[in-house]
Amino acid sequence: MEILRHAVLLVHLSGFAILFGAWVVEAVRRTGAVTALMNWGLLIAGVAGLALAAPWGVPEGVEFNYMKIGTKLVILLIIGALLGIGSARTKRNGSAPAGVFWAIGILTFANAAIATLWR
Repeated sequence: MEILRHAVLLVHLSGFAILFGAWVVEAVRRTGAVTALMNWGLLIAGVAGLALAAPWGVPEGVEFNYMKIGTKLVILLIIGALLGIGSARTKRNGSAPAGVFWAIGILTFANAAIATLWR
């Protein structure tokens, strides 16, 4: 069961990498566009994250940090809302508003920082 949990963790990290990598590509190209790949990365990271938050395959005595899980979920929902706004504006104008675009990247990085630094 531990191998399955680690596989789900790998999928979760891959989703983050897809989201953040697609954002970095658009930032370097200076287009400020929100792409479908960012939406897919968010979906993959979100579904895998919810699977990791479920109490299965965890050794006895290990307790979940529900404050950390809740914080990451709220940030995930905010990123999803910003991606929705950015996608609509990208379709209409060719790019998302700068504040929305940069907030997506900052919040994505913050979510990864919370995952690794908050113990």
